[in-house]
Amino acid sequence: MTKAKSDEKIVRTPSEPSASELPNTLIAAAREAGKKGPAPVHLWNPPFCGDLDMRIARDGTWFYLGTPIGRHALVQLFSSILRRDGDDYFLVTPVEKVGITVDDAPFVAIDFAVEGEGEAQSITFTTHVGDTVTAGPEAPIRIDFDPDTQEPTPYVLVRANLEALIDRKSFYRLVDLGTSQDVDGKEFFGIWSQGTFFPLIDQKKLG
Repeated sequence: MTKAKSDEKIVRTPSEPSASELPNTLIAAAREAGKKGPAPVHLWNPPFCGDLDMRIARDGTWFYLGTPIGRHALVQLFSSILRRDGDDYFLVTPVEKVGITVDDAPFVAIDFAVEGEGEAQSITFTTHVGDTVTAGPEAPIRIDFDPDTQEPTPYVLVRANLEALIDRKSFYRLVDLGTSQDVDGKEFFGIWSQGTFFPLIDQKKLG
């Protein structure tokens, strides 16, 4: 005789926050701003209304009240009103400004396309929320190195003070496009985009 299904242990994962739990004033403001293109958050100076229990994890997942926000369109809306002031991140509308937590960078660059080659090459990244940015003088690539392991962590600037962490598979593809270049008398291995050379690693570290 088989065991009744009613006796089986059922494990449920936390449900996504309901519409009533989410900050609806922010949702409405983001939707309104998005009607005419990117929200001009740099022009808004509303009063600070405190911190919101919202977090962007290192992999780009947004959490509200400790639960992932699964609706991609909603994440895109919130990302459109994101601003960084110094080391702090905020969601900003014309009437309110609330602080959120960002574990690393607010965006993740999950892919890129290449046009041209050599110094005429252009590399355009796509983020997990659908933004695109072409690396160049206005959108530089930078590398952080772990002080203990020297593991590289690459970033590209997406828009005013907001960076995307370049995911590992994309970084490996960048390395495949790399070349050596003298920078201020020092040999570096890096990549070209829009006429700008971005060092990825000291050539000596490559052996």
